Amino acid sequence: MRFLFLGDMVGRSGRTAVFNRLPGLVADWKLDFVVVNGENSAGGFGITEAIFEETIHAGADVVTTGNHVWDQREALEFATRHDRFLRPANYPPGAPGNGSGLFEARNGARVLVANVMGRVFMSPDLDDPFACADRLVSACPLGEQADAIIFDFHAEATSEKQGFAHFLDGRVSVVVGTHTHVPTADHQILVGGTAYQSDAGMCGDYDSSLGMEKEEPLNRFLTKVPRGRFEAAQGPATIAGLAVEISDRTGLAEKVAAVRLGARLSESVPDFW
Repeated sequence: MRFLFLGDMVGRSGRTAVFNRLPGLVADWKLDFVVVNGENSAGGFGITEAIFEETIHAGADVVTTGNHVWDQREALEFATRHDRFLRPANYPPGAPGNGSGLFEARNGARVLVANVMGRVFMSPDLDDPFACADRLVSACPLGEQADAIIFDFHAEATSEKQGFAHFLDGRVSVVVGTHTHVPTADHQILVGGTAYQSDAGMCGDYDSSLGMEKEEPLNRFLTKVPRGRFEAAQGPATIAGLAVEISDRTGLAEKVAAVRLGARLSESVPDFW
């Protein structure tokens, strides 16, 4: 199975780049399944229903989120209407929407996608992500109810991300980190067969501070006095993510590559498709 994950879309620049490029990537790489993190797509803070629907229309099968999931208040309502929209699964019981789901890929495979949020340096402080992940995988094991299992682990600390991946190694197909907006160089297949990257990076303008216009963040570092709001940078965006070839037989990863396409970062594409 050919799987593509795209990191956090940030603002108009990031989402426009994804909307323009993703249909061609699905066709050219013959992708079976695509997940996009959309939690920063509405001006850098949250996601609207219209943006979610356009992301699905562009070729995403599932849209994941994170700590900014409710920044646009309408998400509290539309989360309950769309199975392909995921908020972190370790929210307490009663939170709107779903944190995971079982979906059919273009090749007919059954794909469990789960969105889980870390707790180290993160707010809000949600339920234990490790226990949550264990429950999800135990209820839908790889090779039984699911042909592939994908986790978007939305977290700050690299140590927590690595620990989470090692905890699930051999039980899931992919653990990919989001939230920090900077692509890491540690994409690999762990010893048990799970593809991993600490952070997929963002789809946004990298001439910025994590996708935000750099002047106000720099001002706050220098003066500690806010002068205005954070605004999403509007320059040309780079698409960043992770490509994984998943075995149809075992559901584990066979090949993995970083994806970087666009304006500022060095280009990287999978050489196995």
